[in-house]
Amino acid sequence: MCASADLPGSSWEKNSKLRFHRILLKLSGEALQGEQGFGIDPGILEVICLQVKEIMQRGCQVAIAVGGGNIWRGGEMADRFGIDRATADYMGMLATVMNALALQATLENLGVPTRVQTAIDMDKIAEPYIRRRAIRHLEKARAVIFAAGTGSPFFTADTAAALRAVEIGADIILRGTKVEGIYSADPLQEKDALLYRQMTYSEYLTKDLKAMDATAVTLCRENKMPILVFNLNEPSNILKAVTGEQIGTIIREG
Repeated sequence: MCASADLPGSSWEKNSKLRFHRILLKLSGEALQGEQGFGIDPGILEVICLQVKEIMQRGCQVAIAVGGGNIWRGGEMADRFGIDRATADYMGMLATVMNALALQATLENLGVPTRVQTAIDMDKIAEPYIRRRAIRHLEKARAVIFAAGTGSPFFTADTAAALRAVEIGADIILRGTKVEGIYSADPLQEKDALLYRQMTYSEYLTKDLKAMDATAVTLCRENKMPILVFNLNEPSNILKAVTGEQIGTIIREG
């Protein structure tokens, strides 16, 4: 359960109706760019952060793992610029830190105490990732943002999110996307694509779906960490997710 410390400027309300009390919200870099196709859309950033503030006021502990694809995509850029993959991935980790700092600034402008922890030491701008410290921040009603992935190349931001979720003992991973959930095909290209409401980890991996990295899903399966894939652009969907309303697609044990 959450600590009883107050968020500045708001009344702290523990809500017994919460289904999930500690979550890991996975945000892709693309989720932050809005319709502009690159960089960070301040309006999108504020909408997300307002939802985070709302669920924290209801007693939910929130950790966020953020990607960097709105600024730099390691694998794609390695091929385009002729950079070795490890270097390109490290550059992508730096992009996640930029997104994390933007999230932190927006959350704190809304009165939400926030800490950024990075897998690569950057002591001038963020804390190093320390599991016990991250948990303590969550218990003190601070949002914690994880950046720089796992700190190693060749691992995706999804895998880093799964790893952090398991380490901090999250109840669930909330994976925000631009569509309703997981489909049998890209719903933006195929109108007849089937929306799955629930599936097991093995079904997801067997179907070779692309909503989340296979390594991340395998890690979640091994640790029985449920994943909810949902439309981040729908207002109040994060609140609906933590209160147990049926939205998106849930991946879990059968």
